[in-house]
Amino acid sequence: MNRLSTSQYLRLSRDILPIESRERLEYNARLMNSPDVPFNLYDYFFGSSGLGNLANNDAIHFRGGRFTYNELRDYVDLWAKRLVSAGVRKGDRTAVLLFDSPEFVASFLASASIGAICVPINTFLQADEIGFILRDSGAKLIVSESDLAQRLENTEQPVALLDSKTREYIAPPNADTGLREQSQLTASSPAFLLYTSGSTGVPKGVLHRNGGIPATVESYSKTVLRLSAADRIYSASRLYFAYGLGNSLSFPLAAGASVILDDERPTADRVAKIFERERPSVFFGVPALYNALLEFKARGEKLDTGSLRLCVSAGEALPARIFEEWNRAFGLSILDGIGSTEMLHIFISNHAGDEQAGSTGKVVKGYEARLLDDQDHELAGEHTGNLWIKGESATSGYWERPDLTEAAIREGWVKTGDIYRRDKDSRFYHLGRSDDCFKVNGLWVSPIEVEAALLSHADVVEAAVVPDINARGLATARAFAVIRQGCAPESFAGELRSYLRSVLAPYKVPSRIDFIKELPRTSTGKVQRFKLKEPFN
Repeated sequence: MNRLSTSQYLRLSRDILPIESRERLEYNARLMNSPDVPFNLYDYFFGSSGLGNLANNDAIHFRGGRFTYNELRDYVDLWAKRLVSAGVRKGDRTAVLLFDSPEFVASFLASASIGAICVPINTFLQADEIGFILRDSGAKLIVSESDLAQRLENTEQPVALLDSKTREYIAPPNADTGLREQSQLTASSPAFLLYTSGSTGVPKGVLHRNGGIPATVESYSKTVLRLSAADRIYSASRLYFAYGLGNSLSFPLAAGASVILDDERPTADRVAKIFERERPSVFFGVPALYNALLEFKARGEKLDTGSLRLCVSAGEALPARIFEEWNRAFGLSILDGIGSTEMLHIFISNHAGDEQAGSTGKVVKGYEARLLDDQDHELAGEHTGNLWIKGESATSGYWERPDLTEAAIREGWVKTGDIYRRDKDSRFYHLGRSDDCFKVNGLWVSPIEVEAALLSHADVVEAAVVPDINARGLATARAFAVIRQGCAPESFAGELRSYLRSVLAPYKVPSRIDFIKELPRTSTGKVQRFKLKEPFN
């Protein structure tokens, strides 16, 4: 069967689709079609004329083995053939539900090389959450591994399966032996779709183009990290996050460095083992993990940081106390910064030799920042306001959400949703979110989503969720619930927490649940969350 072009599909759709669907289709077509100079991520990382001196250098360390750059390039070629044989073509969405591994890197780059759009999925998500992303993105194929396959039992898409232990590939049903297509791609061609939760609690797809990755390399990686081929990178943030994608794929491969990938959960004990065994020179974490590592050392456990030259933190603001304790304990500073899924990586950061505890740092080269008041007037100099960012790595827009795109992106400026203060030296200080969302362990948590999970339990009548701050200055989720009469709070707390763990990703489960008689509300019935929040220090 001949495939319809985008223009033919659009003309046909006007006769068969409702107005809202036609508008979304046309909106997505505009996002996905923009003329530009030829560009392909495959050539960017592996060179159109060969790898040169990098060919036999280590690219990936995984489970005690290694992939050289030459082997990784060949593996990407193999995965491109696998995707094509499974029916994936230019513009199709390929969902990737994999732990950090060479297969994640290879399938991601293979998808981009044939012009498909990769949709990385958080491995912590439950079946319903994964199902929403698959439906919303319109994924043509799912690449998953056997240890995660049970979460895909009710999906309609074909699954290309990877055995988690042997790494053996199992092709989806009806796969053919199709040859790899040479797609004509540009810097503006769509390459991947990252999902993040918004204030409504419904995940939204953030579309990024081919040119976004080299933009982050030229700005943050080259001016802040200054990586070389001698560096060994280890990131506790996973590849399915924008932060982890840059840390473990874009930056090391662009620098000819090697990356340490680990498919186990990055607990303090696990990170300590990686430090000792793999000897990384650059480490990326989040504030909660740095805190856990400090507590790990305080218990008398061994934490060898001798190989590290650089530590980076993002995901949420790094408390000054953790910065100072880390520096005292190991003689290392932590470069705190802020990035976002919409901007793909860090755009404000501390720099080596110019760090300041409690500050997010200064604007990274290649980006512009401005603060606006609540009436969208720009604030110059020392002021506090809503942070907007502009740079070449910015998203093309939200998938099938022109309303969100229009509200958050204006003439290249992207609204971060963060409140910041700028001092006389142009340093920025994070003061919180402009909406009710917050981060736990560097990951977004929507109160509305968690409240909905609480209310889905038969014995919960009302619920509200707010951010809380623990004794270490780190953000956690705290829930307030009104429960049915006759339900004993002492015995019910454990049951409720177990229930939440079955329906929510672990980081979304409140660390504290308080049972109260009623929620504070306005005269119109809206929950007054501010009355439930304890002051931030």
